[in-house]
Amino acid sequence: GEWRVKDTPISENSFTGLGLGAALTGLRPIVEIMFGDFLMLALDQIANQAAKIRYMSGGQTKVPLTIRSSIGGGRSGAAQHSQSLQALVCHLPGLKVVVPSSAYEAKGLLKTAIRDDNPVIFFEHKMEHNKTYEIPEGEYTIPFGVANILRKGKDITIVGTSNQALKALQVAERLTKEGIDAEIIDPRTLVPLDRDTIINSVKKTRKLLIVDEGYERCGVAAEIAMSILGDVFYYLDLPIKRLATANFPLPFSPALE
Repeated sequence: GEWRVKDTPISENSFTGLGLGAALTGLRPIVEIMFGDFLMLALDQIANQAAKIRYMSGGQTKVPLTIRSSIGGGRSGAAQHSQSLQALVCHLPGLKVVVPSSAYEAKGLLKTAIRDDNPVIFFEHKMEHNKTYEIPEGEYTIPFGVANILRKGKDITIVGTSNQALKALQVAERLTKEGIDAEIIDPRTLVPLDRDTIINSVKKTRKLLIVDEGYERCGVAAEIAMSILGDVFYYLDLPIKRLATANFPLPFSPALE
């Protein structure tokens, strides 16, 4: 009802602070920032307040705050409404970062996020919002830090974040026609990251491609690669490769996008 859902002016800094205050009083608020691009307007509340308060209180204060936002291009949102900025918040200690690939994943992970006593940034891909999925009516949650192997394979490991995991799955089916058996991993969460599942897969396939829609420079793909390299270096037949967005603003034109 009205007492549970609050319409606010479009002031990301203000309503994120409102949600943070509610979390500190014992509620479990969900703040919605429609486009991930505009997390920047609430960055002080997120980076300097929500992410730090539990640490600064010596663990005495819980911050059960969930911030939902969207990422991704593909809808001609242009330079200010198409970015995938998950790498920025992954850099901040004290935050958990979730990137569901589908509605099924989103439901289970969102319930886990709401029940978590720490701040969670929950990124949904815009291109998944209008799709239909079979979702169980019963109660279920999906734990953080547990990746999902969407397809088992033996020739190459492909890690795809958010809906890139689903695109990687489609590519894997095409690769079978060329005799390539790809293993597809959906990490589900970037913080915490299930390194073990990725490491074990790469030790088997001896090759790794990481696909992320964020910018390539200082991005999620680079971090995943570096975080596991020490464990898989001597197993690799080829250097780790990453596929990410080029380092310039996204254009409006569908052809250029």
